Amino acid sequence: MKEEASRVDNKVSTPLRRVPFLDLCAQYQSIRTEIESAIGEVVRTQRFVLGSEETRFEKAFAAHSRVPHAVGCSCGTSALFIALAALRVPRGAEVIVPTLTYPATAEAVILAGAVPVLVDVEADTGLIDIEATRKAITPRTWGILPVHLYGQMADMKAIAALAQPKALKVVEDAAQAHAAESGGLRPGTVGDAAIFSFFPGKNLGAYGDAGAIVTRDAALASWMRQYRNHGRLDKYRHDFVGFNFRLDAIQSAVLEAKLPHLGEWTEGRRRVVDQYRAGLRGCGVQCLVERPHNRHVYHLFVIRHPERDRLKKRLAERGIDCGLHYPIPLHLQPAFASADCPPGSLPRAESLCRELLSLPVYPEMTQEQVDYVINEVRAHA
Repeated sequence: MKEEASRVDNKVSTPLRRVPFLDLCAQYQSIRTEIESAIGEVVRTQRFVLGSEETRFEKAFAAHSRVPHAVGCSCGTSALFIALAALRVPRGAEVIVPTLTYPATAEAVILAGAVPVLVDVEADTGLIDIEATRKAITPRTWGILPVHLYGQMADMKAIAALAQPKALKVVEDAAQAHAAESGGLRPGTVGDAAIFSFFPGKNLGAYGDAGAIVTRDAALASWMRQYRNHGRLDKYRHDFVGFNFRLDAIQSAVLEAKLPHLGEWTEGRRRVVDQYRAGLRGCGVQCLVERPHNRHVYHLFVIRHPERDRLKKRLAERGIDCGLHYPIPLHLQPAFASADCPPGSLPRAESLCRELLSLPVYPEMTQEQVDYVINEVRAHA
């Protein structure tokens, strides 16, 4: 790659070797002793499935989420499937889902036997559009599945106002929203349940796949714990047909060790984003909005640019790794063609998907890295 310098605001940007999109190695080094001790205890005791680590993490995560109950499971997708099954979604019922999300959101609805009804999103946040949701409600609607996209909660008070008069269920996809808040409320404090993913790259990430469900309903939590463990209450008694969606002990131990750091890591992400917003002002890119009543945790920091692909390519040439979240909305994915939403039917999401670019954001970013990203975006936007 040809080395070059770009001048921005009278500053020379000297190329760095690379700015990774995420640096999990840097996070590991900062808590290495805690992690190795936690994993070592699991190996020493040979308790690899369920056990005390899983129970301790569930209690700690429930307290962190400000809800009474948390149920650990194998991943975020299985968490969503279990939540829908626990709430008894009828076969063929409709569940309203935003089209701008990871495919797992709609996959779980289909695997649970229901039908995802895809709706458009807000142009300035990417979150589920409340008016589009209202218009999508029919006599066949069973529930609403808002996605707390990129780390910002959807307007749960408005969603509850739509759901409660019609007795609709609400399951929150909080896979990207650990510790996010809306009006002081966290995921799971308004809906019937909220699900989380602990995929390694998440704000709270395991060392493999892992997930959890939080709920205020004790009976619901009890059923979900039983279902994720083959429907059994004890070693030999199976009350109903369940499945193996258990959270293993090593992932529980890693998550328990990481959880006390989540607040500090979240503030680190927010500091980076504050610098991005200030540094990118007036340069031709548009930052997605953080609503005034929200506390965005910035699993992803996403900008819009009309020539997104050109900008991404140019930044890659300068050693800056960026992501696309997501380049194809669900209604244009071949897997969800049955939704019968042709191109142009959900225009705000389609526009966003053509223009969104995720910049590197993680609490271990150095000042040099942040400044470099800002200068290069300004130079090539």
